Amino acid sequence: MKDLKKYYSIPATPDEIYLALTTPATIELWTGEAAEMSTEPDSEFSMWEGSIVGKNLEFETGKKIVQQWYFDGQDEPSIVTIKLHADKGGSSVELRHTNIPDADFADIAEGWNNAYFGALTEFFED
Repeated sequence: MKDLKKYYSIPATPDEIYLALTTPATIELWTGEAAEMSTEPDSEFSMWEGSIVGKNLEFETGKKIVQQWYFDGQDEPSIVTIKLHADKGGSSVELRHTNIPDADFADIAEGWNNAYFGALTEFFED
């Protein structure tokens, strides 16, 4: 199991990013795929046609999102924590993803950079 911690700079306010990560219609705009999402703790979510599935654990509007991501056969939960901070360029996003299976780590890290936060950054730059 591996952990990932990264920072991203996104040209949008923390509130705008929070809405883009928690509103199904907006998620569909920046991912191009249908999404199931709710800000209710213990609700299930699904993105990219089921490529990412899990459970929503905690929300702090405009500041923090905590989710459990499901990996087949995993004993320890894989926890994603996204923290949003305002800065001069828009927002600094702190990502911490724990307990990533070794076999999935490279794909997950690339996915965060390109498909997830890369696509979200492009969405706000356009």
